[in-house]
Amino acid sequence: MDRKAPDFSGTWKMKSSENFEELLKALGVNVMLRKIAVAAASKPLVEITQENETLSIKTSTSVRTTQVTFTVGQEFNETTVDGRPCTSLPRWETDRKISCEQTLQKGDGPKTSWTRELTNNGELILTMTAGDVVCTRVYGKE
Repeated sequence: MDRKAPDFSGTWKMKSSENFEELLKALGVNVMLRKIAVAAASKPLVEITQENETLSIKTSTSVRTTQVTFTVGQEFNETTVDGRPCTSLPRWETDRKISCEQTLQKGDGPKTSWTRELTNNGELILTMTAGDVVCTRVYGKE
């Protein structure tokens, strides 16, 4: 691959979020946990380090911190937003956008996926999908 991977590195602060509670509802998260999750995830801090095609994403909220490391083009194990183990395969969708299909390791539920895209104006857009519900979160670099 000759092209240079875009640099997602940095500390990102959320500027806006749409449909996060609806996404949790689509995943079957109960109302109490949804309220806690929505409050906790209203101001997440996302730290991304990147080396070539390998990204490490640490998301910190007042309730918990999660970290995931993956290489674009290679399957890896992660956990869905609602805590179910899945196998994910991130791919370059465009030269500035990674899309990732998630496959549950056991049980069933709505089909889930996510994308992360760097915009021309320096924002990071995270899109999470569960079934036909789409949650969009926009981050600005600190």
